[in-house]
Amino acid sequence: MSDWLEEFWGDMLSEEPLRIQAAWSLLQPDEQAAIHAHLQRMTTEEGWAEVQRMAAQAALDVIGDFRPPTKQGDSAV
Repeated sequence: MSDWLEEFWGDMLSEEPLRIQAAWSLLQPDEQAAIHAHLQRMTTEEGWAEVQRMAAQAALDVIGDFRPPTKQGDSAV
């Protein structure tokens, strides 16, 4: 794993709100969607240690409900 990825996941799973927010803010919307989905899987799927589940939940708590941005000009017809 690259140094950047190790640092990113270290921040995201740190259970420290400022570190989580800083790491989250580096991501593009499509990357945020993928990371959010991964964190959700970490909290629900088997195979993750309890400490990992707790850290993933802490990150989800900090980033809140993720809603991908809507494209400007999109409208319901």
